[in-house]
Amino acid sequence: MARIAFILLAHKDPQGVIDQARRLTATGDYVSIHFDRGAPAAMFRQIRDALGDHPGVAFAPRRRRCGWGEWSLVAATLEALREAERLFPHATHFYMLSGDCMPIKSAQYAREFLDAQDRDYIECFDFFASDWIKTGIKEERLIYRHVFNERTRKRLFYASLNLQRRLGLERDLPEDLPIMIGSQWWCLRRQTVEKVLELIRQRPEIPRFFATTWIPDETFFQTLVAHVVPKKEIHARTLTFLIFSDYGMPVTFYNDHYDLLLRQDYLFARKISPEALELRERLGALWQTEGLDFPIAAEGRRLFSFLTGRGRIGRRFAPRFWEADASLGRRRRVHVIVAKKWHVAKRLTEAIRRHTDIPAVDYIFNELQANLPEMGGVASSVGKRERHRRALVKLLFDQFGTDRLVFCADPSAVSLIKDFDNDRSETRVLFIETELDADYVRGHMGRVGLVSPGAPDDLFQRLLPVVRNDLEHEADRLREAGFAHFFTMSQHADDDRNTVALANFLGVTDDRARDLVATPHLFAD
Repeated sequence: MARIAFILLAHKDPQGVIDQARRLTATGDYVSIHFDRGAPAAMFRQIRDALGDHPGVAFAPRRRRCGWGEWSLVAATLEALREAERLFPHATHFYMLSGDCMPIKSAQYAREFLDAQDRDYIECFDFFASDWIKTGIKEERLIYRHVFNERTRKRLFYASLNLQRRLGLERDLPEDLPIMIGSQWWCLRRQTVEKVLELIRQRPEIPRFFATTWIPDETFFQTLVAHVVPKKEIHARTLTFLIFSDYGMPVTFYNDHYDLLLRQDYLFARKISPEALELRERLGALWQTEGLDFPIAAEGRRLFSFLTGRGRIGRRFAPRFWEADASLGRRRRVHVIVAKKWHVAKRLTEAIRRHTDIPAVDYIFNELQANLPEMGGVASSVGKRERHRRALVKLLFDQFGTDRLVFCADPSAVSLIKDFDNDRSETRVLFIETELDADYVRGHMGRVGLVSPGAPDDLFQRLLPVVRNDLEHEADRLREAGFAHFFTMSQHADDDRNTVALANFLGVTDDRARDLVATPHLFAD
């Protein structure tokens, strides 16, 4: 049975550290604490007085003054890790935690989880080939020496960096040691920890190298674990649930996030707000609970992206530079059928192909199979089509040998439709209004990955008004976009109204439009 030694790094909230240590050790696990030397001495004395004689608690023998992005964070981790490895011989796993972390599963669940697979859990991605680093310097983190902190001594940090660039002072990476990168929150098996500690004992040049890199807590353990452990024994993920905002800051969880956190496929979560006392109390009690079942929905990051992205999606596109002169031509006409229920739009395009000579394709910017003719590489992926949208449609005109074309679009793609409306060609838009009942919205959440099939019903109920409002907002944006040729068909309108709208949209006779409106089960789900 797994027994965990937690490596707890903290710099504040001494009572929280005490509570955390007592909670985690109450189930037979261990805690090794490094408390930042830069914190007030009274805080550390409080922790030491409370836990100094606890048999399941160890303290790093040397406390470091830690700074974000510095080697000091790795050095502090090593101090606590070495002490835990020495004092807790029965520990099978070593789990990295901060003072802001809290369990979101029980100890029983965590042990069964770790026993199920003999693996290390640590993100290990190729430093140079992956896109793990989103902003800021990349290879400069490694090939130059960093002795100043970018956050506290910014001018000296960049002056030193620029001087090394001008003088050509790049350095070689450690021999036979591919650099890896990932989250600093890991869970390692005992044999892995022993191998890592032995490696740095044998090769002191490795910690010397990383000591002057920038943000080494994202590269040191990741690189060394990948070096000493076969790839098949590494699960390149963290067991600590965290979300980063668009600004690179960790999202904070509060009292009303309890149910959400328990559904995530992780053992711990950070950051838990210090003010979320109810959440901390409930999660603390959870760790010592037995016999609980934890249905996993794992929708946390998707849900966060959806809620924070509302109102921004689809509003940034401008014509691409390769499309600036890619006009479809003044004599051509684009007919865009816009419907949230794709099956309704595709029934209509199928009827248009059958009853008229107007070429009609389906959701060419959403689905790979969209009744397209053979077009070569330009249509090989949905992403490529969207990037070269006018080029694609221009090629379709040429392929069909016509000056009219029908294709489908989702209501969320207002910017895409505007792009065509701004062309010299004529763009006509037909919006098909359909009823979006609770069952449809529920299915939509699943299709877009907002919730998983096993998510509880109360989550659907809470999200239902949010998602429905979002869908209504899409429709409102479409109606208010100011298209010169905008027509509406509705599930609740009579055939006469829909016939007039469709005849004007396609430029066909009323009789032909009436045949299309009479398509069997056009609006059926």
